[in-house]
Order: sequence, then C-alpha cells, then structure tokens
Amino acid sequence: MNMLLSIPFPSWLNPEIIPGLPVRWYGLMYIFAFATAFLLYRKQVKERNFPMSDENLSSLFFWGILSLLVGARLFSTIIYHPDNTYILRPWLIFWPFRDGRFTGLQGMSYHGGAFFGLASVIVWSKLKGYSFREVGDMFAAAIPLGFTFGRLGNFFNAELYGRVTDVPWGMIFPGQSVTRHPSQLYQAFFEGIVLWAIIWFFRNRKPFKGFLVGLYFLGYGIFRFFIEYFREPDFHQPFNSVFTTGQVLCLFMIAFGIVWLIIASMLPNRVPIRVYDDSHKNPHYVKPISKEEAAAQRNRQRKLRKRLK
Repeated sequence: MNMLLSIPFPSWLNPEIIPGLPVRWYGLMYIFAFATAFLLYRKQVKERNFPMSDENLSSLFFWGILSLLVGARLFSTIIYHPDNTYILRPWLIFWPFRDGRFTGLQGMSYHGGAFFGLASVIVWSKLKGYSFREVGDMFAAAIPLGFTFGRLGNFFNAELYGRVTDVPWGMIFPGQSVTRHPSQLYQAFFEGIVLWAIIWFFRNRKPFKGFLVGLYFLGYGIFRFFIEYFREPDFHQPFNSVFTTGQVLCLFMIAFGIVWLIIASMLPNRVPIRVYDDSHKNPHYVKPISKEEAAAQRNRQRKLRKRLK
C-alpha cells in the first residue's frame, strides 16, 4: 500500500470544539441537522398553505426528534453492542458521562432513529387529525439534507471510518496506521445530498400522496447497502458474514419502502399535491369535489408545479 498517496486526517479536528469544554462537533452537527430539516419542512408548509400552525410544527419536531434520538440510541446499544454492558447497567444507555468525564451519547443507529421517528410521526398525525401521508412526505423531503451534517459529525469524530484501501483519496485516521476509505463522507454525499436532491425534485411531481415516504426508505436503503461495502465492518455481527448488520437493516428498509409504495398507490384520497386555501383551517375536513372540480384542481396543480420549478 502506497502511503504517499494517502491524505492525512486534519490535525486541527478534534471531537471537542474547544478542548476542555463539553461542546463537541458531533452534538453541534446534530443541531445543524435538525435546524436544516425544520427550515425545509416549514418551507413546504408555506408553499402549500398547509393548515399547520407554528405551535403544531414545533410539537411535531419535538416528538419526532425525541423519538429519533431514543430509537437511535436503543438500536445502537441493543444491536451493535450485544454484550452485557447495557443489560446489567441499562441506565448507561442515556448517561452522557464516562469515568467522570462528559462524553455525550456515543453510539447512535440511524436505522433505529428512522423507524422510531416514523412511528412517532404516524401517532402524532393520528392524534392531531392530519394525514400521515402528507406530513410524512414533507418530512421525507426535509430529512436527508439534515442527515448530511450527522455524517460530517462522524467524520469530525474520526469514527465509523472505512475499510483499508489504496485509493488516492484514502485517509489515515487518528490511531490508524493504514489508509482507509473516508466512508463517512461517502454517506454524507450519497445518503444526504444526492438522496435529498432526488426527493426534493419529486416533491411537486410525485404520482400519489405518500410516495416520498416510500422513496426515502427505498433510496436510503439502497445507497447505504452499497456504501457498507466501503465501511469497516462492526466487531459484533449477530447475523451471518455475508452481509453486515447495517446491510441487513437496509434490506428491511428497502422492503418497507417497496411495500409502502404499493399500499400508498392504492389508498383512497391519494391526490398527490394539494394546495390549501385560507378557508381550509380544519385538517379533519376534506371537501368532496366533482369531476369538473377535480380537472380544475389538476390544472391548478400543474401551474403550481411550473411556478415551483
């Protein structure tokens, strides 16, 4: 392996932004991720005049983020650490200190966060009287770009690096003596920026309501499945050696995305893009429309799509 072709990890990057203070790049990237998703979601609400108040929008994100963090942490400790550490001392799952030092919650599983977040959005939509397909589609168009910051946080922490390689852009991470793929950056680009661009393109071109939710799970699962071939495998593998743990979970995401797309395409009231007027303040109410009104609505939607382009 030619070490001369490798790229050294930036020496100025440390997990702590300011040494000695409990402020870490990883936590800061999470704040950027949630803020980005919130702003993109609010943009879609305003575009469609969607009947969601700022109070409800904040409530949605509060419960969504809380569920995501809980699910991500639980999956990480249960699936990726199948020893007795957290079974014997379960309080350590959410305890951000180790040996008297603040370390944050080290270890988060994106798959756990995705499924717990999905469940919370379904429950919240049901309780508030919103259509989960509409609320979920707007989430699907907002989350991936925020995800980019999460993977940048992994890179800044010099964790979840890739397999040994001799490619010219390989990197020597702290504590490593060999060149590895910067797989965190691969994920930030494909699972974050590229996936977001695809879904954002379809947000006003989707064939039916709920399409973006399925596209998100399907797209993320496919991108992550192939990028796993460049990541360093986990030490503990509860499954056989053919696939990594992450790849097995991605197969579940892909299967869910396909099944959901089939189901959503057959559900009633599946008008893909609905622009609300000011009189539509009650999200429970759906006004029946005639064929003529439906045709006029389709024309308005086409004009809206042209404007949004």
